[in-house]
Amino acid sequence: MAQQKAAPGKTTAQDSALATRLSREVSGDVLFDSFSTGRYATDASFYQLKPLGVVVPRTIDDALRAMAIARDDGRIVTPRGGGTSQCGQTINNGIVVDVSKHLNKIISLDVEKRTCVVEPGIVLDDLNRQLKKHGLWFPVDVSTASRATIGGMAGNNSCGGRSLRYGTMRDNTISMDAALADGTLLHFGEVPRDMAWQNTERPGRDLFRDMLALGEREANEIAARFPHVQRRVGGYNLDALTPQPVNNMAHLLVGSEGTLAFTTRVELKLWPLIGAKVFGVCHFGSFYEAMDAAQHLVTLKPIAVELVDSTMVALGRDIAMFRPTIEAVVKGEPEALLIVEFAEADQAANLAKLKQLGDLMGDLSFGWDQPQRKWGGVVDVIEPAMQAAITDFRTSGLNVMMSMKQEGKPVSFVEDCAVPLPHLADYTARLNKIFEKHGTRGTMYAHASEGCLHVRPVLNLKLDKDVKAMRAIAEEAFAMVREYKGSHSGEHGDGIVRSEFHEQMFGPKIVHAFEEVKERFDPDSTLNPGKIVHAPKMDDRSLFRYAPGYKIENITTVMDWSAYPGAAGGFQGAVEMCNNNGACRKLEGGVMCPSYRATRNEKDVTRGRANTLRLAISGQLGPDALSSDAMMETMKLCVSCKACRHECPTGVDMAKMKIEVLAARVAKHGLTLRDRLVGYLPHYASLASRFVWLANLRNRSSILRALFEKVAGISAKRDLPEFRSDVFAPAGVAYGPETGREVVLFADTFNRAYERENLDAALRVLVDGGYRVHLPRARDGGRPLCCGRTFLSAGLVDNAKAELKRVVETLIPFAERGVPIVGLEPSCLLTLRDELLSLRSDDEARTISAHALLFEEFLVREAEAGQLKLPLGPIDKSAHVHGHCHQKSFGAFAPVEKILRLVPGLKVEKIESSCCGMAGAFGYGADTYDVSIEMAEASLLPAVRKAADDALIVADGTSCRHQIKDGSGRGALHVARVLAISLDNGAARAPALS
Repeated sequence: MAQQKAAPGKTTAQDSALATRLSREVSGDVLFDSFSTGRYATDASFYQLKPLGVVVPRTIDDALRAMAIARDDGRIVTPRGGGTSQCGQTINNGIVVDVSKHLNKIISLDVEKRTCVVEPGIVLDDLNRQLKKHGLWFPVDVSTASRATIGGMAGNNSCGGRSLRYGTMRDNTISMDAALADGTLLHFGEVPRDMAWQNTERPGRDLFRDMLALGEREANEIAARFPHVQRRVGGYNLDALTPQPVNNMAHLLVGSEGTLAFTTRVELKLWPLIGAKVFGVCHFGSFYEAMDAAQHLVTLKPIAVELVDSTMVALGRDIAMFRPTIEAVVKGEPEALLIVEFAEADQAANLAKLKQLGDLMGDLSFGWDQPQRKWGGVVDVIEPAMQAAITDFRTSGLNVMMSMKQEGKPVSFVEDCAVPLPHLADYTARLNKIFEKHGTRGTMYAHASEGCLHVRPVLNLKLDKDVKAMRAIAEEAFAMVREYKGSHSGEHGDGIVRSEFHEQMFGPKIVHAFEEVKERFDPDSTLNPGKIVHAPKMDDRSLFRYAPGYKIENITTVMDWSAYPGAAGGFQGAVEMCNNNGACRKLEGGVMCPSYRATRNEKDVTRGRANTLRLAISGQLGPDALSSDAMMETMKLCVSCKACRHECPTGVDMAKMKIEVLAARVAKHGLTLRDRLVGYLPHYASLASRFVWLANLRNRSSILRALFEKVAGISAKRDLPEFRSDVFAPAGVAYGPETGREVVLFADTFNRAYERENLDAALRVLVDGGYRVHLPRARDGGRPLCCGRTFLSAGLVDNAKAELKRVVETLIPFAERGVPIVGLEPSCLLTLRDELLSLRSDDEARTISAHALLFEEFLVREAEAGQLKLPLGPIDKSAHVHGHCHQKSFGAFAPVEKILRLVPGLKVEKIESSCCGMAGAFGYGADTYDVSIEMAEASLLPAVRKAADDALIVADGTSCRHQIKDGSGRGALHVARVLAISLDNGAARAPALS
């Protein structure tokens, strides 16, 4: 069977008619444009197959209707959840049905029986958040739990890190409801074998009887050829059909990768929540010895033993979010770590297990004082927060490995072979020799307890020689796995990568049985063809993301991308860092990606934008795609929060990439009125302060509000920030004792023009602290200094460079003698740490960047050095603190909490929030206002409303404070003002400033 029934190409009249019919008869999104279908052409594999169209149904009935319409039109259908499959399971050339946006509910929950029934699009982490209050969880804890859907996990027969105790998806699936390709709805559950042969009118009787007959016929061959390891997820689960008193027909659907039926609901087995647990981080100076030790460590009955190799440790040290974890738990330079997790009935039993682990390592002759081969020991981790940090690092293994900034990347194709534990050390040693033979090296991590390591050789699949090497490595590795009687598919399924190798693994008789199953369920091969049976060659380059002829258009970039390889000054390499694993689709925790959390659209997630950029710069979306309306629509809801810069382990910096798009747009189409108003704010702010009655008139006139919305796209629902005549403009250029430690206070445009109280407070705090505070004026004698951020947000990069040139020229004398440059507004001050270095690479820029600190960072640094002398008085209240996105991205939010905790009596509570949704001018847009409010309502505004009436709301960001005021009616304070209040409450009083 060919990979597709209808090859992609130019839209035909039949395609248009199909799209029209789907739009008419299905509620939900129907997407047939090239930008949308391009975003669904890839998953986390190295393949790319552009679908004809995408349907995002609102209900199960909509999904089934879409299937029926596609069937009528002779089109294939591929169900899709989070789109994180690593073998190409969720891509095809027909109609993709995305169940993740709407079909994500718990249908029923039986707490007493520990079962639940869910829709296929529910995300694992979301399910477990809802189960937690009942003391339950679903324990197939895959590393992609923040975006993996239950339907997709069932399709793959997912396993997770704790399968040693809890088993696989199959072990925890009770039943499934699904639609066959012809629309027949069936319940797949337990079937007593003796009843299956009786003549009844039960739907599916003939199908079930035929399947059980096949299982009985092939029972001996199944027993002989199916690998006897738990991590065996290849092919169809024919062993579920062999003679036994009761057969569970759902277990045939589990692992079938959407090729047999379309799942409508899944009944799951639930488990009690894990209580206290402990980790033992076992260090090994020899990778071989670590692999050999795994078989012994599992005798202590841990719930998991996870491998982290030296490559992953080294890469993790270069990733800001993981560096503190590695520094805390890794001793020396181990070749491998085995993270052993115990979860016994009580903590005393856990601690006893840790003692046994240490003793066992000693019995195996490991010690911190031993030579390299036997060097090692155990670092005990008892503290839950550090355990969570280790788990986060471990489960991010794929993305950590993919963070290599080079053309070659670790490639998934022998990703999850599983071998019996006694053979693991020899298997990995021989595998490394295969890699060396073909001129590469590999990375290894994950499930040592199951003999299932995630193994990825580093290859550049744009090169024909590396594609040939991949083929040779696959054939040799799979042959070795068969020699050890293991499984070539141990967790991530078959897809396109492994399906063609089934005959070698299972033999022709079993493969023929697989084909019988597919033919019986789906005789017209409508459902996701080319997976498990009738597969293409895994190295067919026409199916690759980087197919032959892939090249980047002639693009001139405006930012510095030289840290990355590839064309357009490295922009290509930066865009291609996205591996589609979808960490940006998480719904809680951290900040990324706030627009996706609001809309749940693939278009509005970092992955979707990165894919669109890659397709655009490689010419796959037509000419001038980078500056097109469709590209602007793709980027419209990106709030440039920079969360992806910090939280995406591969470092996809979409905020910086958006600047490239905006610049290309401006070069091609010029500026809109709204862009001019936003971009040139620093130029007209001083003038507006002289005519505040006129500048602020718009807020007081419904007619002007409506006019501004019509001609400038500024929402009539928002008050604009009020200009004031008493802007921050001190008469002097320096305050505080002449002998005091020097500091520059960088007065940004927003606080200077709108909220001078913050700068007044900061100046007061610094002077009271004994500092000599400089307020330098522009060396050119012109208007006040500005970081250029407003120009960057409008795509006016040359203007931003000019602003930054003025900043550097003015501040460099201070920076060169080591004077800190301190600012209040995170988006402005951190421009000096980020975009400045992307716009100029000279020594002066680097010096300015190295000395730029947020107000709280400076004060905390001084406090930790014993230099901070502030007579702070008590504030007997709670302070609910919201962090600006850029603070979080640069690891600069913790100092906010630290400095506030120096205030006597102040109870500091962090608001767990994503982006506030205002994001500069974003929240003022008529076309983005609703999404802005939705972002704020996700967590920030409810938390503010719940705060006590006398509590302080603290937010350093100008935009954040305005959003809080607009959305809750409550004012928020900059940290500087809280400290000034504390000084007022103290015994000492600072002298008035002139």
